[in-house]
Amino acid sequence: MTLAAEAPTLSAANTGFMLICSALVMLMTPGLAFFYGGMVRVKSTLNMLMMSFISLGIVTILWVLYGFSMAFGTDSGSIIGWSSDYVGLSGIGITQLWDGYTIPIYVFAVFQLMFAIITPALISGALADRVKFSAWALFVALWATVVYFPVAHWVWGAGGWAFELGVIDFAGGTAVHINAGAAALGVILVIGKRVGFKKDPMRPHSLPLVMLGAGLLWFGWFGFNAGSWLGNDDGVGALMFLNTQIATAAAVLAWLAYEKIRHGAFTTLGAASGAVAGLVAITPSGGAVSPLGAIAVGVVAGLLCAMAVGLKYKFGYDDSLDVVGVHLVGGVVGSLLIGFLATGGGQSDVQGLFYGGGLDQFWKQCAGVFAVLAYSLVASAVLAFL
Repeated sequence: MTLAAEAPTLSAANTGFMLICSALVMLMTPGLAFFYGGMVRVKSTLNMLMMSFISLGIVTILWVLYGFSMAFGTDSGSIIGWSSDYVGLSGIGITQLWDGYTIPIYVFAVFQLMFAIITPALISGALADRVKFSAWALFVALWATVVYFPVAHWVWGAGGWAFELGVIDFAGGTAVHINAGAAALGVILVIGKRVGFKKDPMRPHSLPLVMLGAGLLWFGWFGFNAGSWLGNDDGVGALMFLNTQIATAAAVLAWLAYEKIRHGAFTTLGAASGAVAGLVAITPSGGAVSPLGAIAVGVVAGLLCAMAVGLKYKFGYDDSLDVVGVHLVGGVVGSLLIGFLATGGGQSDVQGLFYGGGLDQFWKQCAGVFAVLAYSLVASAVLAFL
């Protein structure tokens, strides 16, 4: 006789843990505002701060009205979700649990909301000095609706094509970072370059502000990643927390080493950028790799992102604050390395090539990476053109 699996019950510990993680992720958006605000010239500081901050207002309302339903509602065609109970969050009981977990749906909804908020804010760093605030606010609303909500369903929604294919994205390598990085590239190809690009010095006006922002991002990222397991009953959240620190540290050192070899000096901006590159790369992979694997992820991301930020001068696209070089490249690195470094002992039993699993997972990761990249780039370029 087979006993039925016991239905999950509300866990006060996991609920409290997830509320704290949600607050940490919310802090990342003001942290991003400081990070970007310090990197631009003085004249653009306030606009840059507001371009991040406004996402807190716009995306929150859209998420409540229909975004959560589009991302996590009943699947339709493996492309989009929709559930009338989730529209306005009006059909959800206050103690109703997220399916298969020990936390209320409200807690899951607010945690995922913080991801939806920061993703369009990430794009803003590529557009410094070229976008009016009112136009940006409209773009955020349209982009969240047309791009982020559907992609979140692909990757994390039950029935989403990437989810069902088996693409691993623990906390947002594809749905957040590749999505935002590809969108940034699509938009800047449409709106063109800043006046004086390649000619005038456009150095950060406040490196202390940049470091403050990087520190807040690093701190908040522990909630971003560890919270994505939606609890910590089995230790995977703890592994993710540890790997987040390890990969970020490794990426800082790798970026600085590259700077020293390439340019003969270490820089404050390089340390801050290396930290963000490591954070981005470990986001999809941190629950699937070992601590030694996290070092590898950080080193590869730090080196490749440091190289990638210079490509804008070679190819002539004006990625003001290196959103493409850090978030797109870092997201791709972290997502694809799962196909090599997954141990099978963390968030899933999938093993990468280096652990005897062959290349099957790598090809799945490639499918997720390139589908999100292509869709976000094209859709974002169209929205920018309009």
